[in-house]
Amino acid sequence: MMLLGLALLVWVGGWWLNARLAEGPYAGMRVVQLAVPVIFGVTILFVWELVVRGLEVPLVILPPPSMIAERFGASIPILWADFSQTFLKGALSGYVIGCGAAFLMAIAVDRYEFLRLGLLPVGNFVAALPIVGTAPILVMWFGFDWQSKAAVVVVMVFFPVLVNTVAGLRETTAMQRDLMETYAASYWQSFFKLRLPAAMPFIFNGLKISTTLALIGAIVAEFFGSPTVGMGFRISTSVGQLALDMVWAEIVVAALAGSLFYGCVAMIEKTVTFWHPSQRG
Repeated sequence: MMLLGLALLVWVGGWWLNARLAEGPYAGMRVVQLAVPVIFGVTILFVWELVVRGLEVPLVILPPPSMIAERFGASIPILWADFSQTFLKGALSGYVIGCGAAFLMAIAVDRYEFLRLGLLPVGNFVAALPIVGTAPILVMWFGFDWQSKAAVVVVMVFFPVLVNTVAGLRETTAMQRDLMETYAASYWQSFFKLRLPAAMPFIFNGLKISTTLALIGAIVAEFFGSPTVGMGFRISTSVGQLALDMVWAEIVVAALAGSLFYGCVAMIEKTVTFWHPSQRG
Protein backbone atom coordinates (compact mmCIF):
# COMPACT_ATOMS: atom_id res chain seq x y z
CA MET A 1 0.00 0.00 0.00
CA MET A 2 2.92 2.34 0.69
CA LEU A 3 4.15 1.98 -2.89
CA LEU A 4 0.66 2.67 -4.25
CA GLY A 5 0.38 5.78 -2.10
CA LEU A 6 3.79 6.91 -3.31
CA ALA A 7 2.66 6.32 -6.90
CA LEU A 8 -0.39 8.51 -6.32
CA LEU A 9 1.81 11.20 -4.78
CA VAL A 10 4.21 11.11 -7.75
CA TRP A 11 1.32 11.36 -10.21
CA VAL A 12 -0.27 14.31 -8.41
CA GLY A 13 3.11 16.06 -8.11
CA GLY A 14 3.91 15.58 -11.79
CA TRP A 15 0.43 16.78 -12.77
CA TRP A 16 0.78 19.90 -10.60
CA LEU A 17 4.25 20.72 -11.93
CA ASN A 18 3.22 20.29 -15.57
CA ALA A 19 0.11 22.40 -15.05
CA ARG A 20 2.18 25.20 -13.52
CA LEU A 21 4.70 25.10 -16.37
CA ALA A 22 2.14 24.84 -19.19
CA GLU A 23 -0.07 27.63 -17.85
CA GLY A 24 2.56 29.87 -16.33
CA PRO A 25 4.15 33.06 -17.69
CA TYR A 26 7.02 31.11 -19.30
CA ALA A 27 4.80 28.63 -21.16
CA GLY A 28 5.94 29.89 -24.56
CA MET A 29 9.63 29.28 -23.89
CA ARG A 30 11.30 26.44 -25.76
CA VAL A 31 12.76 24.99 -22.56
CA VAL A 32 9.32 24.75 -20.97
CA GLN A 33 7.82 23.19 -24.08
CA LEU A 34 10.50 20.49 -23.94
CA ALA A 35 10.30 20.04 -20.17
CA VAL A 36 6.54 19.35 -20.07
CA PRO A 37 6.59 16.12 -22.16
CA VAL A 38 9.78 14.96 -20.42
CA ILE A 39 8.23 15.41 -16.96
CA PHE A 40 5.05 13.72 -18.14
CA GLY A 41 6.97 10.71 -19.49
CA VAL A 42 9.17 10.36 -16.39
CA THR A 43 6.09 10.56 -14.18
CA ILE A 44 4.43 7.73 -16.10
CA LEU A 45 7.55 5.56 -15.76
CA PHE A 46 7.77 6.14 -12.00
CA VAL A 47 4.06 5.42 -11.51
CA TRP A 48 4.35 2.31 -13.68
CA GLU A 49 7.28 1.03 -11.59
CA LEU A 50 5.60 1.69 -8.26
CA VAL A 51 2.20 0.28 -9.24
CA VAL A 52 3.66 -2.92 -10.74
CA ARG A 53 5.80 -3.57 -7.67
CA GLY A 54 3.10 -2.48 -5.24
CA LEU A 55 0.48 -4.79 -6.73
CA GLU A 56 3.07 -7.53 -7.34
CA VAL A 57 2.01 -7.87 -10.97
CA PRO A 58 3.46 -11.06 -12.54
CA LEU A 59 6.35 -10.43 -14.92
CA VAL A 60 4.59 -12.28 -17.73
CA ILE A 61 1.79 -9.70 -17.60
CA LEU A 62 3.73 -6.46 -17.18
CA PRO A 63 7.39 -6.13 -16.16
CA PRO A 64 8.53 -2.96 -14.37
CA PRO A 65 10.52 -0.35 -16.35
CA SER A 66 13.66 -1.11 -14.33
CA MET A 67 13.64 -4.71 -15.56
CA ILE A 68 13.03 -3.57 -19.14
CA ALA A 69 15.96 -1.13 -18.85
CA GLU A 70 18.16 -3.89 -17.45
CA ARG A 71 17.31 -6.22 -20.35
CA PHE A 72 17.78 -3.35 -22.80
CA GLY A 73 21.29 -2.65 -21.51
CA ALA A 74 22.24 -6.35 -21.51
CA SER A 75 20.93 -6.98 -25.05
CA ILE A 76 22.26 -4.00 -27.00
CA PRO A 77 24.11 -6.16 -29.61
CA ILE A 78 20.96 -8.21 -30.27
CA LEU A 79 18.75 -5.13 -30.37
CA TRP A 80 21.11 -3.38 -32.78
CA ALA A 81 21.15 -6.39 -35.11
CA ASP A 82 17.36 -6.52 -35.03
CA PHE A 83 17.13 -2.77 -35.65
CA SER A 84 19.49 -2.98 -38.61
CA GLN A 85 17.56 -5.84 -40.18
CA THR A 86 14.09 -4.41 -39.66
CA PHE A 87 14.52 -0.67 -39.94
CA LEU A 88 17.66 0.02 -41.97
CA LYS A 89 17.09 -2.78 -44.49
CA GLY A 90 13.35 -3.41 -44.60
CA ALA A 91 11.51 -0.30 -43.44
CA LEU A 92 13.85 2.40 -44.77
CA SER A 93 14.41 0.84 -48.19
CA GLY A 94 10.69 0.21 -48.62
CA TYR A 95 9.93 3.75 -47.49
CA VAL A 96 12.29 5.30 -50.05
CA ILE A 97 11.04 3.08 -52.89
CA GLY A 98 7.36 3.45 -52.02
CA CYS A 99 7.43 7.21 -51.48
CA GLY A 100 9.53 7.82 -54.59
CA ALA A 101 7.23 5.70 -56.74
CA ALA A 102 4.16 7.41 -55.25
CA PHE A 103 5.54 10.86 -56.08
CA LEU A 104 6.25 9.93 -59.70
CA MET A 105 2.84 8.31 -60.04
CA ALA A 106 1.21 11.42 -58.55
CA ILE A 107 2.75 13.52 -61.32
CA ALA A 108 1.31 11.15 -63.92
CA VAL A 109 -2.08 11.16 -62.17
CA ASP A 110 -2.03 14.95 -62.13
CA ARG A 111 -1.14 15.08 -65.82
CA TYR A 112 -3.69 12.55 -67.06
CA GLU A 113 -7.26 12.75 -65.81
CA PHE A 114 -8.14 9.12 -66.60
CA LEU A 115 -5.45 7.97 -64.16
CA ARG A 116 -6.96 10.09 -61.39
CA LEU A 117 -10.42 8.66 -62.05
CA GLY A 118 -9.20 5.08 -62.40
CA LEU A 119 -6.23 4.73 -60.05
CA LEU A 120 -7.28 6.58 -56.92
CA PRO A 121 -10.37 4.38 -56.24
CA VAL A 122 -8.17 1.32 -56.69
CA GLY A 123 -5.67 2.91 -54.32
CA ASN A 124 -8.31 3.39 -51.66
CA PHE A 125 -9.29 -0.27 -52.06
CA VAL A 126 -5.70 -1.51 -51.74
CA ALA A 127 -5.01 0.77 -48.77
CA ALA A 128 -7.97 -0.82 -46.96
CA LEU A 129 -6.58 -4.34 -47.31
CA PRO A 130 -5.41 -5.77 -43.95
CA ILE A 131 -1.66 -6.14 -43.63
CA VAL A 132 -2.06 -9.55 -41.99
CA GLY A 133 -3.55 -10.74 -45.27
CA THR A 134 -1.12 -9.16 -47.72
CA ALA A 135 2.09 -9.70 -45.73
CA PRO A 136 2.15 -13.54 -45.99
CA ILE A 137 1.58 -13.33 -49.75
CA LEU A 138 4.44 -10.86 -50.25
CA VAL A 139 6.70 -12.97 -48.04
CA MET A 140 5.97 -15.96 -50.28
CA TRP A 141 6.69 -13.89 -53.41
CA PHE A 142 9.90 -12.16 -52.30
CA GLY A 143 11.38 -14.61 -49.82
CA PHE A 144 12.13 -14.45 -46.11
CA ASP A 145 14.86 -11.81 -46.17
CA TRP A 146 14.46 -8.01 -45.99
CA GLN A 147 13.18 -7.75 -49.59
CA SER A 148 9.74 -9.07 -48.64
CA LYS A 149 9.54 -6.63 -45.72
CA ALA A 150 10.45 -3.79 -48.05
CA ALA A 151 7.68 -4.92 -50.41
CA VAL A 152 5.14 -4.81 -47.58
CA VAL A 153 6.32 -1.32 -46.66
CA VAL A 154 6.02 -0.18 -50.29
CA VAL A 155 2.39 -1.30 -50.36
CA MET A 156 1.64 0.45 -47.07
CA VAL A 157 3.26 3.83 -47.83
CA PHE A 158 2.52 4.13 -51.55
CA PHE A 159 -1.10 5.23 -51.47
CA PRO A 160 -0.97 7.64 -48.49
CA VAL A 161 1.82 9.55 -50.22
CA LEU A 162 0.06 9.30 -53.58
CA VAL A 163 -3.26 10.66 -52.30
CA ASN A 164 -1.64 13.51 -50.37
CA THR A 165 0.59 14.50 -53.29
CA VAL A 166 -2.28 14.54 -55.77
CA ALA A 167 -4.36 16.64 -53.36
CA GLY A 168 -1.45 19.03 -52.91
CA LEU A 169 -0.87 19.46 -56.63
CA ARG A 170 -4.50 20.55 -56.94
CA GLU A 171 -4.23 23.04 -54.10
CA THR A 172 -3.45 26.07 -56.28
CA THR A 173 -6.36 28.29 -57.25
CA ALA A 174 -7.65 28.86 -60.77
CA MET A 175 -6.47 32.47 -60.61
CA GLN A 176 -2.91 31.39 -59.82
CA ARG A 177 -2.89 28.92 -62.71
CA ASP A 178 -4.36 31.51 -65.08
CA LEU A 179 -1.63 33.93 -64.06
CA MET A 180 1.04 31.39 -64.99
CA GLU A 181 -0.65 30.89 -68.35
CA THR A 182 -0.62 34.63 -69.02
CA TYR A 183 3.14 34.49 -68.46
CA ALA A 184 3.30 31.77 -71.16
CA ALA A 185 4.64 29.27 -68.63
CA SER A 186 4.89 25.68 -69.78
CA TYR A 187 3.45 22.78 -67.80
CA TRP A 188 6.77 22.02 -66.15
CA GLN A 189 7.52 25.66 -65.39
CA SER A 190 4.13 25.98 -63.72
CA PHE A 191 4.73 22.68 -61.96
CA PHE A 192 8.10 23.54 -60.41
CA LYS A 193 7.49 27.22 -59.72
CA LEU A 194 3.88 27.16 -58.52
CA ARG A 195 2.20 23.82 -57.96
CA LEU A 196 5.01 21.77 -56.42
CA PRO A 197 5.86 24.39 -53.76
CA ALA A 198 2.16 24.71 -52.92
CA ALA A 199 1.92 20.91 -52.61
CA MET A 200 4.89 20.55 -50.24
CA PRO A 201 2.86 20.68 -46.99
CA PHE A 202 0.59 17.93 -48.35
CA ILE A 203 3.54 15.83 -49.53
CA PHE A 204 5.26 16.04 -46.17
CA ASN A 205 2.00 15.18 -44.44
CA GLY A 206 1.97 11.92 -46.41
CA LEU A 207 5.66 11.34 -45.71
CA LYS A 208 5.18 11.80 -41.96
CA ILE A 209 2.20 9.45 -41.89
CA SER A 210 4.26 6.88 -43.77
CA THR A 211 7.14 6.93 -41.26
CA THR A 212 5.06 5.04 -38.71
CA LEU A 213 3.41 2.84 -41.32
CA ALA A 214 6.82 1.77 -42.66
CA LEU A 215 8.10 0.53 -39.31
CA ILE A 216 4.82 -1.16 -38.40
CA GLY A 217 4.67 -2.88 -41.79
CA ALA A 218 8.22 -4.21 -41.55
CA ILE A 219 7.71 -5.55 -38.02
CA VAL A 220 4.38 -7.24 -38.81
CA ALA A 221 5.80 -8.76 -42.00
CA GLU A 222 8.51 -10.48 -39.95
CA PHE A 223 5.82 -12.37 -38.03
CA PHE A 224 5.16 -14.38 -41.20
CA GLY A 225 8.73 -15.35 -42.01
CA SER A 226 12.18 -13.88 -41.57
CA PRO A 227 15.78 -14.88 -40.89
CA THR A 228 16.70 -15.44 -37.24
CA VAL A 229 17.09 -11.71 -36.71
CA GLY A 230 14.71 -8.78 -36.77
CA MET A 231 12.41 -6.93 -34.41
CA GLY A 232 9.27 -8.78 -35.45
CA PHE A 233 11.05 -12.15 -35.25
CA ARG A 234 12.42 -11.32 -31.78
CA ILE A 235 9.03 -10.19 -30.49
CA SER A 236 7.24 -13.32 -31.72
CA THR A 237 9.86 -15.73 -30.34
CA SER A 238 10.17 -13.87 -27.03
CA VAL A 239 6.40 -14.01 -26.53
CA GLY A 240 6.57 -17.77 -27.02
CA GLN A 241 9.33 -17.95 -24.39
CA LEU A 242 7.39 -15.64 -22.01
CA ALA A 243 10.38 -13.27 -22.05
CA LEU A 244 8.21 -10.18 -21.79
CA ASP A 245 11.10 -7.95 -20.77
CA MET A 246 12.74 -8.64 -24.15
CA VAL A 247 9.46 -7.91 -25.91
CA TRP A 248 9.24 -4.55 -24.18
CA ALA A 249 12.89 -3.81 -24.99
CA GLU A 250 12.10 -4.32 -28.68
CA ILE A 251 9.03 -2.10 -28.30
CA VAL A 252 11.25 0.62 -26.84
CA VAL A 253 13.61 0.33 -29.81
CA ALA A 254 10.68 0.54 -32.22
CA ALA A 255 9.23 3.57 -30.43
CA LEU A 256 12.58 5.38 -30.42
CA ALA A 257 13.24 4.56 -34.08
CA GLY A 258 9.77 5.66 -35.16
CA SER A 259 9.97 8.89 -33.18
CA LEU A 260 13.41 9.77 -34.54
CA PHE A 261 12.34 8.91 -38.08
CA TYR A 262 9.27 11.12 -37.78
CA GLY A 263 11.37 13.90 -36.25
CA CYS A 264 13.89 13.79 -39.10
CA VAL A 265 11.14 14.11 -41.71
CA ALA A 266 9.55 16.94 -39.70
CA MET A 267 12.89 18.78 -39.56
CA ILE A 268 13.30 18.43 -43.32
CA GLU A 269 9.75 19.75 -43.75
CA LYS A 270 10.53 22.77 -41.61
CA THR A 271 13.59 23.52 -43.74
CA VAL A 272 11.84 23.06 -47.07
CA THR A 273 8.54 24.75 -46.23
CA PHE A 274 9.91 27.57 -44.06
CA TRP A 275 7.66 29.99 -45.95
CA HIS A 276 4.43 28.21 -44.99
CA PRO A 277 2.32 29.77 -42.18
CA SER A 278 2.39 26.52 -40.19
CA GLN A 279 6.19 26.75 -39.91
CA ARG A 280 6.41 30.34 -38.77
CA GLY A 281 7.26 31.01 -35.14
